[in-house]
Amino acid sequence: MDIDTISEKIVAGDRRALSRAITLIESSRKDHREQAALLMERLKGAERQAIRIGMSGTPGVGKSTFIESFGTMLTAQGLRVAVLAVDPSSARSGGSILGDKTRMEQLSRDPNAFIRPSPAQSHLGGVARRSREAVAVCEAAGFDVVLIETVGVGQSETVVAEMSDLFILLLAPAGGDELQGVKRGIMEIADIILVNKADGDLKPAATRTCTDYAGALRLLRKRPQDPAGFPKAMMVSAMQQEGLEKAWEEMTALVEWRRENGFFDARREEQARYWFEQEVRNGLLARLETPQAREAMQDYAARVAEGTITPTVAAQEMLDGLKG
Repeated sequence: MDIDTISEKIVAGDRRALSRAITLIESSRKDHREQAALLMERLKGAERQAIRIGMSGTPGVGKSTFIESFGTMLTAQGLRVAVLAVDPSSARSGGSILGDKTRMEQLSRDPNAFIRPSPAQSHLGGVARRSREAVAVCEAAGFDVVLIETVGVGQSETVVAEMSDLFILLLAPAGGDELQGVKRGIMEIADIILVNKADGDLKPAATRTCTDYAGALRLLRKRPQDPAGFPKAMMVSAMQQEGLEKAWEEMTALVEWRRENGFFDARREEQARYWFEQEVRNGLLARLETPQAREAMQDYAARVAEGTITPTVAAQEMLDGLKG
């Protein structure tokens, strides 16, 4: 694959080149990883910036419906929207259904939208391991908004905040029990909570839920990167397409405030440092996957089981061997 050619096509907005690039980025083959690293260096010169929006939500909240309605609203305003959706992978087979294009049928046909489902595989954090690089490629391709949909709410879902400018938590109308079920960590990183399905018979319940979460947000410590009134809770109806424009206005207002006050660039710098450290850790872990390392691990494990060496000493010797 000619990296210079594919990078030029991506910058020119070629969707096929964009898809091929993300496939390359997601590959774990050593030669593909080297090509992907070279591609990311080439695309760095594009110097394009999108608004990166991370999105999570409880099961059944209607994330796909919301993203389709929200994305369609944005493309109608002349914006180009990329959706990176992560599907859960089977712990047994490792496979994923990757059904997001099916669920977002209207948006998938929109010429100003690009939808890319990816398997989570064994990576924690609700995102695919290479989602960060896929976001950067979509930025280089000239998309104005990149939506990163996570698998769902969980203790490790906060990783998506390390690759997004805004983190949106989508919730359904419910009582206080759901408030207890949402982890404090994900509440603390949420910039805006959107209570979906605020229509018909569910509207009173949505109003109560929105009030409950607005109260919960006021109890959390105020963050320096937030202007007055943020984080906040709002009601939307993806099905009826109500509240979406107001939600977008609040999102853009928050982004502009952070840009004007230096928090936007500072946050992206922090994220770059975070992902550098993650790459180093992943590289060290990859050394344990070589045939020689696996054989040594099995040998040490057998000796530990026999009691001829302690786990601490075995681990230290194993790590010392990796240094060479």
